[in-house]
Amino acid sequence: MRHLLFSLSLILPMLAQGATEPSDLPDIGSPSDSVFSSAQEEQIGYMVLKQLRDTGQLLSDPEVEEYIQNLGQTLVANSNAGGEDFEFFVVNDSKINAFALPGGYIGVNSGLILASENESELAGVLAHEIAHVTQNHIERRIFDSQGSSLAATAAILAAIIISSTTDASASTMQGGILAIQGLAIQGQINYTRANEYEADRIGIGTLAASGFDPYGMPSFFAKLGKTNSRAPGSIPEFLQTHPSSSARIAESSNRAARYQAVTRDDGVGYRLTQERIRVRSFRSANEAVAYYRNTAYLQGVPPDPAWVYGSALALLRAGKANQAADIFRELQVENENIIDLHSAYGQALMADGRTEKALAVFQRAANLFPRNVPLTIRYSQVLMMAGQPDKAHEILLDLLNNITPTPDQARLIAMAANSAGDVAESYYYMSEYYVLNGLLPQAIQQLNLALQLPDLNEFQRARFDARRDELREYLPKEQEKKKRPLQKDRRDGRVGLGRF
Repeated sequence: MRHLLFSLSLILPMLAQGATEPSDLPDIGSPSDSVFSSAQEEQIGYMVLKQLRDTGQLLSDPEVEEYIQNLGQTLVANSNAGGEDFEFFVVNDSKINAFALPGGYIGVNSGLILASENESELAGVLAHEIAHVTQNHIERRIFDSQGSSLAATAAILAAIIISSTTDASASTMQGGILAIQGLAIQGQINYTRANEYEADRIGIGTLAASGFDPYGMPSFFAKLGKTNSRAPGSIPEFLQTHPSSSARIAESSNRAARYQAVTRDDGVGYRLTQERIRVRSFRSANEAVAYYRNTAYLQGVPPDPAWVYGSALALLRAGKANQAADIFRELQVENENIIDLHSAYGQALMADGRTEKALAVFQRAANLFPRNVPLTIRYSQVLMMAGQPDKAHEILLDLLNNITPTPDQARLIAMAANSAGDVAESYYYMSEYYVLNGLLPQAIQQLNLALQLPDLNEFQRARFDARRDELREYLPKEQEKKKRPLQKDRRDGRVGLGRF
């Protein structure tokens, strides 16, 4: 997973080379050039993602996050991305939509995941969005707009640049971010018909190369079109931002027919992810429990394991941990290789007050699946609830020293260190949390607090001092005199991430 680990006030001045007035717009070049550099595109996408995270619109669920990342990266590996970094995330929104942002950020609404009937349909949507990025369709659309969208985009970027290089209020920055989010997500930069056909053509090729049914994309678009024809007053948001037509659907179906037919069972991760999202989508736990009870009766057939998993999650949400634990145990015994079932069983046992049993389940699972991110996070949470923050700190440190963390994971290890009484390391981890969120001044302040502690050992003091000096180099000139160009490490997508 790729994280841009620096402050917006650090990168955005690069867009305008010191512009401080509204008239000093970024030099965007001619139509034969790219509108933005790759670093600038990443900043736009990252700002939108950060805004979504800050406003609580991202679906924060380790199991769902890992699934959508794995699915997306499988498609990227078989696309024409040419080494470009991508990051995939789920927006907690029941509307059917997905969108691509500059810099390889792909968002999909939870509502679209639920609306898909198989994994190939969901993969088709992601493949389509990946193609929008690799084919530079957002940039193309800016040129095609004959100046209006170009001027709007430049003005937005200028507003953000101004706010980062002057004393402009935070609301100016936020307004710019929201405006960019609107441009990308609300469809104010709509894709042209040619863009859509190209994304279909390339996306279907990616879909087939990744082992999915190439008809997954046109079948999903066709279903959305039928929904629209039955209820014209409630057009799916995806069709508002990705206009479809019978001719386009027919063309994409013909394109899919050029590839070998694929009979593919849905991956277990897809089905479990759908049920996790479904349980969360109900307004109350009782509604969730009732859904599974009623659908079981209506189906009149033995439910599949994913459905059983969802029914147990609903019971757990409703506070019926004992019943949920019994169901999860049976599922886990029958499906030993499914990591999520071990986690769910351990969580249910903990919620039922069977602490020792829960810890034993997690320890065994950790031995079977070392450094699995969702499992380690769930295990650390249970350890902290069990009064064992030292152990939680230990397993999180091992994970984060080997796998690029998310902001939530950095904050979790800070909480574990603090609970274990290691205040200095807690400050250090919180510093990294702020770095991951692009807030360098706050990150430096955390290091200052750590360095003020009287009981630091020599190694900690040297490490914290070195990290603070490193971060200071990346601050704008207005805050620090010394400054050097920021270089992105393309090997792992990290910029200046300190070792935990």
